[in-house]
Amino acid sequence: MQFIDLKAQYAALRESIQVRMNAVLEHGQYIMGPEVAEMEAALAARVGVDHCISVASGTEALLIALMALDIGPGDEVITTPFTFAASAETIVLAGATPVFVDIEPDTCNIDAALIEAAITPRTRAIMPVSLYGQVADMAAINAIAAQHGLAVIEDAAQSFGATYQGRPSCGLSTFGATSFFPSKPLGCYGDGGALFTNDAALAQAAREIRVHGQSKRYHHSRIGVGGRMDTLQCAVVLAKLERFDWEIERRLALGDRYHQLLADLSLRRLVVRPDRDCVWAQYTVFVEQRAAVQAALQAAGIPTAIHYPIPLHHQPAYARFAPQEACPHAVRAAAQVLSLPMSADLSEADQDRIVAALRQAL
Repeated sequence: MQFIDLKAQYAALRESIQVRMNAVLEHGQYIMGPEVAEMEAALAARVGVDHCISVASGTEALLIALMALDIGPGDEVITTPFTFAASAETIVLAGATPVFVDIEPDTCNIDAALIEAAITPRTRAIMPVSLYGQVADMAAINAIAAQHGLAVIEDAAQSFGATYQGRPSCGLSTFGATSFFPSKPLGCYGDGGALFTNDAALAQAAREIRVHGQSKRYHHSRIGVGGRMDTLQCAVVLAKLERFDWEIERRLALGDRYHQLLADLSLRRLVVRPDRDCVWAQYTVFVEQRAAVQAALQAAGIPTAIHYPIPLHHQPAYARFAPQEACPHAVRAAAQVLSLPMSADLSEADQDRIVAALRQAL
């Protein structure tokens, strides 16, 4: 069994992917070819924003957003410690300081009620992470940001395709940033990512930053990075968009089915708030004796993963930004979360097998 069944997805889309990739090989515009602008237009329309800027990865998306906002030394950015390192990594790379705020224990997203207390005169932005495919409480976060004159960058690496109060993830704040890493809800076959915004000036800044700060060829108007998304990867995303609506429907249905099948077991499940959905980049549960349960599932042929086993403020690279005892909900979640196989091509028979093995392991 595959943890994420990319082979089945490719089998369903093989012809479209090959046609798209062959077109790139024929025209030979491997950098900034026509598929780049085509993908950006399609994604901007899907999210409902004026601008989509494709970039080399989800990490580059976050870094370029921070750079476009001119966030740097002396500035602070509020984020969560319960996320992949890229969220805090980019803040540090920009020269700013990450300020960690604890999570909601039932969603694992940043607790908006704790953000205001973390704001200081040095705060420039808030970076919520839409973890596991569910958007954080963006209405509350945006309200706090507006009151204090702060930017909001949604780290939506795991939530492209999700909705919040009827609006798409990535189109809810100053910047939305997503990843097209192969395992994401919408993935390519390498690294890739995108930024979304309605602000024309920020969009222009991001476009310049991704090409080494060039406003025109060899005219460097700002500091930049080599942050372009390859044309071949954009071609893959365009092919995958053909059945993306179906994939989102399947993810929502499979997530609901997991919830129903696990309802009678003595383990906590993530809560999905009534004003949003979850595209289940990872279907994650909380397990007390995780190592033993994970070993039992492995013995039964069920692959699992842990997203994420160590909160960032317990990582050597980021420990200086918060005391060890900070963010207790994040610490507890890191010790208990366990992700089960999940993809749009997961069969109900395999899902039944997963749940039966989990029931036996517990």
